[in-house]
Amino acid sequence: MRRVCFLLRVRQDRIDEYRARHAAVWPEMREALSATGWHNYSLFLRDDGLLIGYLETDDFEAAKAGMEATGVNARWQAEMAPFFESLDGSRPDEAMTPLTEVFHLD
Repeated sequence: MRRVCFLLRVRQDRIDEYRARHAAVWPEMREALSATGWHNYSLFLRDDGLLIGYLETDDFEAAKAGMEATGVNARWQAEMAPFFESLDGSRPDEAMTPLTEVFHLD
């Protein structure tokens, strides 16, 4: 199982609403993530907007492609895009660039 960590930045003026949206993630979105191989998925948000995502998956590219093929992901990404800084026209899920793991203690 591969561990994946990524960073994004939520706009300061949208932090409260971003938190509220993630307190009520659509059941269809939750089901799609699980079905496409996203396991132990967590998002951590700092008060300045730094967002850290973590997940475990057998194949990150396949997990992203699986979500790409779902209708719920297209709707979710369209709704979430305005919450983020520096996407340069990309959707939030396209901007998730994994960090390099340099240490792990099991």
